[in-house]
This record gives sequence, structure tokens and C-alpha cells, in this order.
Amino acid sequence: MPESSDPRSPYVPNAGPHPWRRYVALGDSFTEGVGDPEPDSPNGLRGWADRAAEVLASQVDDFAYANLAVRGKLIRQVVDGQVDAALALTPDLITFSAGGNDVIRPGGDPDAVAVLFEDAVQRLSADGATLVVFTGIDTNFTPVFRGIRGRVAIYNENIRAIAEKHDAIVADQWGLKEVQDMRFFDDDRLHMNPLGHHEVARMVLRALNVPNDLQPMQPDPRPAHNWREARAGDLVWARTHLVPWVLRRLRHQSSGDAITAKRPEAMPVITLAPGRDAAASPGEQV
Repeated sequence: MPESSDPRSPYVPNAGPHPWRRYVALGDSFTEGVGDPEPDSPNGLRGWADRAAEVLASQVDDFAYANLAVRGKLIRQVVDGQVDAALALTPDLITFSAGGNDVIRPGGDPDAVAVLFEDAVQRLSADGATLVVFTGIDTNFTPVFRGIRGRVAIYNENIRAIAEKHDAIVADQWGLKEVQDMRFFDDDRLHMNPLGHHEVARMVLRALNVPNDLQPMQPDPRPAHNWREARAGDLVWARTHLVPWVLRRLRHQSSGDAITAKRPEAMPVITLAPGRDAAASPGEQV
């Protein structure tokens, strides 16, 4: 952990380079980068973790990054399949986001998620690595997930309590008001699009107190839709995204069943869009 006058603070002063050299990301589709396509990236995805790693790598020498996240995984699968693999890479910076897939399922129990989450946090932080955990987004803005807002709020309070107990940094998606807008989400209405991943990367870097040149971006103006057009869009979404999701649940399948981690080893980072994120103008999707 970097030195600080506050023994509980993992932050570093803006005046100097950040202290991390080996970053490992754990989680599900959110951390894998689903919704942020990049053909030249492993699994064809970029995502907020790649974006944050690009900034971190640009500021120090000998930086390496691994991403073990796999879409569709429940928290027990993340813990069982990724924690030991992450620790074997001896990281000094870890991001851990899991449990969202459990919470959105009918009957999802955020307190049961918290038990597994705390076990993982305790193990991941035992060797002194800086650990970043995430609250869930406030779903009040989206009719699809508004009904689980209370469950997400309980999940978040559990995450905050665990982070306080184990000296982890909280990356607060609930407070990230910029992305509480469907224009920051992919067509599936579940995963963030490139604009959303860009804003999460900026939030993570703020939480780590790492200066950077990433600029806030605004989505294009909302398209004008009448009631009939909006309902037609809902039907397309249900047929394209909701029905396949329900069928996978009934068949006990996961979107990640045939997917492996896109960066299973800690490797140097290649910036796939040099200068594009920093220089993008409002309304430009990166």
C-alpha cells in the first residue's frame, strides 16, 4: 500500500506517479467489457478495466495487467474460479466486482451475496494489495430494473461495510449520476456502451486519485419517439435480449459458458485508442 498520513487511506498524492505495477481485474461481464466492442482486443471487448489500465500503464514503467472476468458468472463462480488465479499473479492492485448477476435474478439475496463477497475481499486484501470494490448502479432510471432498486441498495450497503472493514476503496456506481441514462447503455439495456465504460474508467481513476486526461463526454441528443415507436422498440428488445436471457435461466445456461478470461496472464498494456479518449468531443462515442 502507498504511504499516507492516514493509515487507512490507499490514495496517492497527485504530485507523484502512482505506485502500482501489476493490476488484476476480477468479475463478470461488467469487468470483461461487454458492451464496449474493440475488434483488436481479446474477446473483442475493451471495457472500463482496459481503459483504466491503459492510463495506469502510461504513467509508470513495467506495468502489467490481467483481466480474469467472464460474462454471466455468479458470485460463487467468480470467487471459486478467479480469486486463487488472481492471487497467483501477485498483484499490487485489484478490482473486484461481483454479485450483480445474483442480485438481478428473481429472489436474489444480497445478504447471501455479501457472505461470499467478504470471504473474497478478505483473501484478496490479505497480502496488502490495494483493492477496489464497486457498488451497484441506481436502477431507478430504467423501468427494466427499477423493481430491484431496493435489493441493489442493500447490496451496496453490504459492500460499503465490507470495504470499511477491510480497508478497500469503494468505486461508487450508485453515485455516478452521469451514466443513469439509457444513452450510456448498450441495446440490451443491461450493459454499458463505450460511453458508459469510459465514465466508469474515469470514476475508478478518481477513486485511486490518479490524474489523467480522460474527458467527460455527453451522448447524442435523445431521439424523438412517439408511443408507438417506443413500444415497437420494447418488443424488439424483448425478442432480442429478454427472451434469450429467460431461456438461458430455464436451461441453466450462462452467456459465459464457452468464454474464457481475455487476459489470464499479467501482460504489458497496449493502448488501443491512443489520444482518442482524451481528445474526443462531446457527443463522440469512443
